[in-house]
Amino acid sequence: MRQIILDTETTGLSPEQGHRIIEIGCVELINRRLTGKTFHTYLQPDRQVDEGAMRVHGITDAFLQDKPRFKEIVEAFKLFIQGAELIIHNAPFDVGFIENEFLLLKDKKWQTLADNCSIFDTLTFARQKHPGQRNNLDALCKRYNVDNQHREKHGALLDAEILADVYLAMTGGQETLILEEEKQTKQQTQNAGQVNVPVPQNIIHTPLILATEQECQDHEAFLNMLEKKGAKSVWRATDHESINH
Repeated sequence: MRQIILDTETTGLSPEQGHRIIEIGCVELINRRLTGKTFHTYLQPDRQVDEGAMRVHGITDAFLQDKPRFKEIVEAFKLFIQGAELIIHNAPFDVGFIENEFLLLKDKKWQTLADNCSIFDTLTFARQKHPGQRNNLDALCKRYNVDNQHREKHGALLDAEILADVYLAMTGGQETLILEEEKQTKQQTQNAGQVNVPVPQNIIHTPLILATEQECQDHEAFLNMLEKKGAKSVWRATDHESINH
């Protein structure tokens, strides 16, 4: 499963008022794991940035003067997101601006983004999960213990990276996936680790399955990850109790 966490910064609040995208930031997830692949660009919007918008993201007109226009990066952008599930916080805002850029290019195939990608709105999901609470990105970072202390201003790539952590935490993290992969690995190596132990004939024979060295290392790494996230390790608690008793 390929997912793209996407965010934009703009000159203002509405494409209907002639506002344009000035920054796009995307990070890639495959099977709920960050791959390290990103798409990031600043854009020359051919108009001034509203003062209110500049206070939010800090991007100035002077900074954007030598940046490419959307038409210069559009093919690379389409290639990066096509066929993926787009994870966006307040999706109607970003989708509206992206579709407007395609409209200005008269690219009819992409004027409806949902025809080329599926879209998951984390703001809608958060409101359903936490009704009556604040669900902006900063509030979700605090709720799910996602570090955003380095975020002094909004930035498309930085916000996409933060949203990736929030999305994984809000939808269950990676623990379920890791446990399932461990289960599959154990099934694949079961025959290699099986040892027949002599037992009396009147006892039902049960094969003893020994963990491989790699499984032990993977298990320890998984326990370290759980404890880093603040979860209690049942396995290590059990080992500690057995030693004390």
